[in-house]
Amino acid sequence: MRLYRAITALLFATAVTVWHARATEIPQDQRRSGSTFMSPETQAMQNDDTANPGMLWVLDGDKLWKDKVGAAERSCADCHNDVRASMRGVAARYPAFDEELERPVDLEQRVNLCRVRHQKAPPLAYESRELLALTALIGRQSRGMPIDPPADPRLELFVAKGLDIFMRRQGQLNLACANCHDDNWDKHLAGSAITQAHPTGYPLYRLEWQGLGSLQRRLRNCMIGTRAQPYDADAPETVALKLYLMSRARGMVIETPAVRP
Repeated sequence: MRLYRAITALLFATAVTVWHARATEIPQDQRRSGSTFMSPETQAMQNDDTANPGMLWVLDGDKLWKDKVGAAERSCADCHNDVRASMRGVAARYPAFDEELERPVDLEQRVNLCRVRHQKAPPLAYESRELLALTALIGRQSRGMPIDPPADPRLELFVAKGLDIFMRRQGQLNLACANCHDDNWDKHLAGSAITQAHPTGYPLYRLEWQGLGSLQRRLRNCMIGTRAQPYDADAPETVALKLYLMSRARGMVIETPAVRP
């Protein structure tokens, strides 16, 4: 009975915190993709597959999808067949709950779990060309589709954890994600536009990076910019923050692979 009351109190406190925090979010009718803050030239680069450099990773991913790897000598296509059909809409629904791990995993983790569990192959390194290529390929199949996080009650506490991280001040600069992306969007910081932090295009090609990068990389860059200790790429906090960002971007359109300045 005491445990039940403690859990009920925790859930109630979490719900109240979430309600108050979400009341300060950007209204739904004012939400904008990061692409709307870009120059017309960069927008044109993103929208033309022959000019979008991120498509080079998508092409690599298409080859990797068919390669047989690991002790099982199996390819992604052996289980999932044509990526254009089987992966349509998948990126719009991640992170999602993993039954075996009993926690949410993001798309990068899902690719690596499939490699380990079904292909008997080692996981790919975060930010490796191979992992970025496969996630870009999978994400490309959801382009134009609305972000639609799972309506899974098991995810609610993780979404709340991500919201807490987004609203919490961190680092030597004592800044929260919300201080920039909720309170000061459409302003500029060091000459760069402050966007609303919607994860509509990852993995994306960033002109500053001269390469493709994941949402984890962007989150780590932001934390370093506030002089906070960044989370590891596969840390539960990173996945929780991504889960919250996807929930807050519900209904916005996937642009993978996007291009950003």
